[in-house]
Amino acid sequence: MTHPSTQHDWTPPAQHPGADPLDHAFLADVAAGGVRLTPEQGLTLLQRAPLSTLGRFADARCRALHADRLRTYVIDRNINYTNICTAKCTFCAFRRDGDEHDAYTLEPEQIHQKIAELSAIGGTQILMQGGMNPALPLDWYLDLLAGIKERFPYIHIHAFSPPEFIEFVHFFNPPGDTLEDKLRWVMVRLKEAGLDSLPGGGGEIFAPAVRRKIGLGKCDAEAWLTTMYVAHSLGMFTSATMMFGHIEGHADRIHHMDLVRQWQDRVLSNAANGLPTSGNTAPGAWGHYKAFISWPFQRENTPLGRLREWGQTDPAELDLPFPGDVAARVDGSGTKDLHPEFGRRLRMSGSTDYLRTQAVSRLMLDNIFSIGASWVTMGPHIGQVALHYGANDMGSVMMEENVVSSAGTTYCLDEAVLCMLIRDAGFTPAQRDNTYDLLAVHDGPDAPDRRVTDWSQHRAQRLHAQNAEPIESAVVPVTVSGSES
Repeated sequence: MTHPSTQHDWTPPAQHPGADPLDHAFLADVAAGGVRLTPEQGLTLLQRAPLSTLGRFADARCRALHADRLRTYVIDRNINYTNICTAKCTFCAFRRDGDEHDAYTLEPEQIHQKIAELSAIGGTQILMQGGMNPALPLDWYLDLLAGIKERFPYIHIHAFSPPEFIEFVHFFNPPGDTLEDKLRWVMVRLKEAGLDSLPGGGGEIFAPAVRRKIGLGKCDAEAWLTTMYVAHSLGMFTSATMMFGHIEGHADRIHHMDLVRQWQDRVLSNAANGLPTSGNTAPGAWGHYKAFISWPFQRENTPLGRLREWGQTDPAELDLPFPGDVAARVDGSGTKDLHPEFGRRLRMSGSTDYLRTQAVSRLMLDNIFSIGASWVTMGPHIGQVALHYGANDMGSVMMEENVVSSAGTTYCLDEAVLCMLIRDAGFTPAQRDNTYDLLAVHDGPDAPDRRVTDWSQHRAQRLHAQNAEPIESAVVPVTVSGSES
């Protein structure tokens, strides 16, 4: 099967709602790309399929798209340019109001220095995201992007997630009759200044009942997806993400994947039908989602993490449905009133649940080429195992990350270790760029891992952190059923 990212006649596979998703013959058709899972079938797989079955068919789907040999990584750097933020997401330990002693906004020269350090190790991309800081005018961003491109024209700028763009609309009050118009006005100017693509940050969980609980002040699913649609209409390639393992139900995860799949179908259809893109009349010049990355919620230092875990103090609860599952619907229509404990209790995700969720995402998202392994949150060896559960990409060497690591995750690997993990999983490591085009295939004796003579110098290290000192003022109240606790 030719993947939609390489053709202009994409037609979604047929669905067979009456088929048993646990039937191996049916799953073989899904893995081959001939059948599309319904949301209900995806939910059945997530909840009931044996882990080995999910791994087998997610891996088969991955191999159908990416063959058996290469698995990729990228050398980039996360630059969190400010931690001042108007949102009060209960899962975040990174944000600051602006008057704390460790609130910051980086100066352009500080950002340039970080990029110079990235360039020195062969990096090709920066992933630049920050808090939603109302003190920064549009010209600050335009000057920053232009300055980076002037000094580092070869660096791909992957920056500003959808929640940031929605706040740009609020902060800058651009002209336009619709949100799409306003987003396009801002995005065109940032693109002209040097922005190359958008990251998928802020996806979290799209279901309204969950999103209203965990993302106070953050844009809703429609706004998030619209932002990405505008980016695609400008020919940009983006990623989509999902953060799970907190108050959501399993059906909420499937709903999230299904929405991403629906909007991806839309842009691929636009390209197939030759619909002109914004500012470009060439048929098929649309962008689309290049990758989907999911990871479990990290609870340390976060308000959401203070909620009691389901079954932790009363094991009998484990025989009862989790409140999030009771409230969740695969169409996103679940409401908080369906269980009195919804939003008050956590169901954390471990290694098995992570691998199950990733495998299902590979089988559900038949129109997205790449699935990323989240070794940053799960650890290097689970990330390595994830290459046999549908992932084809190990992500970045992660020389810096401040948001997730604020909640307790500190894994950091260099290129040699990343290559070694891929090779030990049975694949050949290959460095890629933002569009997943290969830059180097490491199959010779000069590969980064094969040049190592002393592995003791290549152990996992703590990530560089712009602010490593935790403070109590990072805590914000959790809103539960209209009250604060």
